[in-house]
Amino acid sequence: MSKGKAVFYHAGCPVCVEAEQRVVEAIDARQYDVVVVHLGEARSQIADAEAAGVKSVPALVLDGTPFHINYGASLDDLK
Repeated sequence: MSKGKAVFYHAGCPVCVEAEQRVVEAIDARQYDVVVVHLGEARSQIADAEAAGVKSVPALVLDGTPFHINYGASLDDLK
């Protein structure tokens, strides 16, 4: 059985960091490969986040479906 992909995008703010910790702990590593992308440090990945449907951070993309957690910053603010 292959694992799904979980990508957690954030910008490094306190809300994002807390959400990252909680989300990564909650995701079953047997079912998902988890990647954390700090868009404040990896601005080159903003286009990937947009292509995945991310509008704001923090956000979790599970198997290609974006889920927005709270509203920290829009991707436009990070550009």
